Amino acid sequence: MEQNGRLVITRHREQERESILSVFYENGKAVELSCFGAEEEELLGSIYIGKVKNIVKNIEAAFIEIEGGILCYYSLREKEEPFYIKEKKGSSLSPGDELLVQVNREAVKTKAPAVTCNLNFPGKYLVLTTGKKQLGLSSKLPREEKERLRKIAEPFLTGEYGVIVRTNAAEVPEEMLREEFERLSRICHRVLTVGKHQSCFSRVYQEPPAYAAGIRSLRKEQLSEIVTDDPRIYENLSGYLCAYQPEDKGKLRFYTDESPSLNRLYGVSSSLKAALKERVWLKSGAYLIIQPTEALTVIDVNTGKYDGHKKLRETFLGINLEAAGEIARQIRLRNLSGIIVVDFIDMDEEEDKKALTDLLEQKLSGDPVKTVLVDMTPLGLVEITRKKVRKTLKEQVENNA
Repeated sequence: MEQNGRLVITRHREQERESILSVFYENGKAVELSCFGAEEEELLGSIYIGKVKNIVKNIEAAFIEIEGGILCYYSLREKEEPFYIKEKKGSSLSPGDELLVQVNREAVKTKAPAVTCNLNFPGKYLVLTTGKKQLGLSSKLPREEKERLRKIAEPFLTGEYGVIVRTNAAEVPEEMLREEFERLSRICHRVLTVGKHQSCFSRVYQEPPAYAAGIRSLRKEQLSEIVTDDPRIYENLSGYLCAYQPEDKGKLRFYTDESPSLNRLYGVSSSLKAALKERVWLKSGAYLIIQPTEALTVIDVNTGKYDGHKKLRETFLGINLEAAGEIARQIRLRNLSGIIVVDFIDMDEEEDKKALTDLLEQKLSGDPVKTVLVDMTPLGLVEITRKKVRKTLKEQVENNA
């Protein structure tokens, strides 16, 4: 695949507020956008020595306190093997226990952050895990590549760690995979060793800045350039790439032109403004209405100003197919997650419905975050689920307001 992706990272100032915007463009169009606090330290992915505050048996959960007095939700259903800091009697979790935990979900509205004892150390090609000590391979990898990568990765399993092979590992030489595994192993070993000697509630490992760590999730064949105009961001990106992705160091560029600014050149602020609007116009004159609710996100497809002269069946199919591509882009752009219900324009023919769901499924497959087209209901509603990794773009912006 031709390299056509450009990642633009810059500071965004609005009145007295400052944030960092990260926008990934494919063929000149924004497909992924994130907003981070200018000085905010990364919580997601960081590892702490936590203390069990209480056990809530009726919901099979515990609440664990970490640095800053933050209470985190911990599920007991996973039946993980905690890494205790101090020796204890018995195998079940008890109030007062001190253990290593990793934040695996940010706080969302009224929900506390969630933590896990299955520590994960993600790289560009592999993820090293301490709890699940088997081999996992991305479902997006071709069958032939899965077999090749399985043979390479199986020797990594010594009973100490588990390994997940990411989609980006496709066609990557064995030497590069081994180098990354060794690098991740050193980080993990250091965390487990240092953790034994740290005080309770302290942070043992901090993820790189989120705008830097996000680079590893981009498909390697799609990323051609990383651009910033901020010296501090450039320094952080350079340090991250040298430490974690040295093969991509040559893609980093510091933008020095005063006019036009990087923001204006790539339309960063306008991309953010458009991604927060409820209405999205399509080239045909039709439009989408995107409305997040407490329980799910609803997307409605409308004919709008469309004035095509084709037959009604062709008209509706054409609008729906155009909408499918834009919906896949908007889901990723806005970082929508959980249950997403799409109300396409009604169609009678089964072959048209199949053409629509096939195209939508194909477009959704390009999302780095696991996204599944569940089904089309008898009422013609399409159900989609997308894994929750971070807050939605709207929540990110509100959080930094």
